[in-house]
Amino acid sequence: MKTLKQLLGEKPRAPLSVAPDDSVFSALELMARHDIGAVLVMRDGQLAGIFSERDYARKVILLGKSSKETAVKEIMTEKVLYALPEQTTDQAMALMTEKHIRHLPVLDASRRVIGMVSIGDLVKETISQQAFLIQQLEQYIAS
Repeated sequence: MKTLKQLLGEKPRAPLSVAPDDSVFSALELMARHDIGAVLVMRDGQLAGIFSERDYARKVILLGKSSKETAVKEIMTEKVLYALPEQTTDQAMALMTEKHIRHLPVLDASRRVIGMVSIGDLVKETISQQAFLIQQLEQYIAS
């Protein structure tokens, strides 16, 4: 079973971020350009929040706000759950499932962001682990 640090080492890029004063529209453009569902909101190198498609749907569209005139800080999720690099993918998936979240920042002991995992990343890793286990069992049975 992999740790989040190992999983992040396999990801092609660092997590994308926006500033609290950026417009929701510009954050959505960034997310669309990179085909991701959430971005970190960073202030002076520190995690200030997270902005997701869910935030947009529930706090902009449903409330009749304009994405071009609304700042990310007005609708971002400020209380961000996070994981530590030494936690396993299973532990992260359990937390995300329990709390009904799809994106989880990973912070080091100094509370600096070192990456972010999505539920898709964790599901993909779980499937990979299961496929490896099946292959090992098939080889054992065949020998």
